[in-house]
Amino acid sequence: MRNRNLISITDFNKEEYIRILDLAMTFEKQPVQDIAKGKIIATLFFEPSTRTRLSFESAANRLGAKVIGFTDAASSSTSKGESLSDTIKTVCCYADLIVMRHPLEGAARLASEVASVPIINAGDGANQHPTQCMLDLYSIRQTQYTLDNLNVAFVGDLKYGRTVHSLVEAMCHFNTTFHFISPQSLKLPSAVKMHIKEKKLKYYQYTEIQDAIPKVDILYMTRVQRERFLDIQDYEKVKNTYILEQSMLVDCKSNLKILHPLPRVNEINTNVDTTSQAYYFQQAQNGVYVRQALIAAILGLKQ
Repeated sequence: MRNRNLISITDFNKEEYIRILDLAMTFEKQPVQDIAKGKIIATLFFEPSTRTRLSFESAANRLGAKVIGFTDAASSSTSKGESLSDTIKTVCCYADLIVMRHPLEGAARLASEVASVPIINAGDGANQHPTQCMLDLYSIRQTQYTLDNLNVAFVGDLKYGRTVHSLVEAMCHFNTTFHFISPQSLKLPSAVKMHIKEKKLKYYQYTEIQDAIPKVDILYMTRVQRERFLDIQDYEKVKNTYILEQSMLVDCKSNLKILHPLPRVNEINTNVDTTSQAYYFQQAQNGVYVRQALIAAILGLKQ
């Protein structure tokens, strides 16, 4: 995987997913490994982020690398009219690897086409979020002890949720049965469903979250993303459609774990946080180990 870009989850195959997850386990056991000394990681965040940016920076620091970059587009030369291509070409002069988040779909792919160093996509619009997908896979495997033959439910914003799109595509490699719970206006795009159909896997669609909870091993909650709506009235209509309460978990399977890419707004009541099913904060912690593994593999420090 040395010098490879990670723009879409489809850039890696099933065997490569497993290799990254296995490598992440070694970093969970020993997080501080000074193997990237002398390397520079650029984090270019044209869109706000807390967990993704900080976990990448934490991962780089734990590996001994230095971090440069910016946290919003206003602090970059794109605010002066510089093209994305020119920004990427310039930053390549200063860094060994670029981690980039951008609000426009396809921006990360464009960056990879002009870059002279590897690009990791940290989210491009409503398109893909492959490193979140990798840490989600890691979290699922850590809690279920397998990735195969699971029932996985996705709740909330399935239309604009890039984390959902990436994870559905990846889980198609593991004979997953999918359960989709969303308002009609936020249903999973047909293009993503095609991956399920091509693998001849089963999927079910619901409008009520309670109908799916007793059947699933993983409940993947998402927030309705206000920033993706052009009309605020459309957002107001659906923002509180699904709110997970502790009382709704009474009939769940004993192995159920609740994931969420975060940030949470109000789609999971805080009374769920103390349950044995809540795993979303550990999921965020797992992001550091997985991103350490990705950086190490792409820079050729470990394979």
